[in-house]
Amino acid sequence: MKILIALIIFSLIIIIHEFGHFSFAKLNGICVEEFSLGLGPTIFGVKKGETKYSIKLLPFGGSCMMLGEDGDSTDPRSFNSKSALARFSVIFAGPFFNFVLAFILALFVIGLGGADPAVIGTVEEGSGAYEAGLEPGDRITHLDGKRIYNYREISLYNMMNAQNPDVEVTYVRNGQKDTVTVHRKSAEEGYYILGITMTKDYKQNFLGVIKYSFLEVRYQIKSTFSSLAYLISGRASLNDMSGPVGIVNMIGDTYEESLSYGVLTVVLNLLSFSILLTANLGVMNLLPLPALDGGRILFILIEMIRGKRIDPEKEGIVHLVGLVMLLVLMVIIMGNDIRHIIQG
Repeated sequence: MKILIALIIFSLIIIIHEFGHFSFAKLNGICVEEFSLGLGPTIFGVKKGETKYSIKLLPFGGSCMMLGEDGDSTDPRSFNSKSALARFSVIFAGPFFNFVLAFILALFVIGLGGADPAVIGTVEEGSGAYEAGLEPGDRITHLDGKRIYNYREISLYNMMNAQNPDVEVTYVRNGQKDTVTVHRKSAEEGYYILGITMTKDYKQNFLGVIKYSFLEVRYQIKSTFSSLAYLISGRASLNDMSGPVGIVNMIGDTYEESLSYGVLTVVLNLLSFSILLTANLGVMNLLPLPALDGGRILFILIEMIRGKRIDPEKEGIVHLVGLVMLLVLMVIIMGNDIRHIIQG
């Protein structure tokens, strides 16, 4: 059951991403040759009009294959025959639809479960926050001058900033804003903490649900970039990364751990995990790397700046090399996932 739920969630997120490419390709008059879910050999396919709709053997990934996408084609309905702006919109639509999906899912999560504004619930006696004079009910607005909205941003800051225990905290109390320096103290997890907790989620009215749904997407995008910075800095390694197998396993674990708390908790936790996944997919695809959407967008932006297109065949080779490297990376990460599952 848990594997089925995981595959449904994974497939939905991929379909939405590819549908973004598909819909904008159609809007721009581009011929879509195949729209598929999964990778590898086709196990089911049906052709309607000019497009073949397929389900592949491996339930990871998907594609929207457009005419002349990776080569030079003179067909007026080919991808490369369209303007730079049209091609940009088609490529950008995939990640953008992931962010739209994250927002829609957040509407349900915030509407049903409430939001987590950065409001202090309790202050641990003897903690850095206690010594700095922070009190329950204070709303934290900035950490070291950077704006925050969600309580989880405090935890994210603590995890990502372990070099200096001191942090400037700006907060609002009874309508008055003030800033104090908090000397964070170490925790068992290996990083500094403020010494505060949030006691509950806050139910929101209609406008509050809209606001915090946008902020939820913002938080997920921010946490993804922070995680990338954490990886690039060397504080994390490839062994800490998860691929499709690991993600399916985590979704299954989330489902099983939520069962004892009731159906609503199961739904909210799975939706929250889906928000994280779809936002992550959107961000990762926008990275300016060959074979990813961001790599294709980079070539289009270069074309716009120089006023001349890079040879489509050479660009195709670059993306092909990038795809091979990406597949190798996926195999490595998948090996790590399987090892972690076996080791428990």
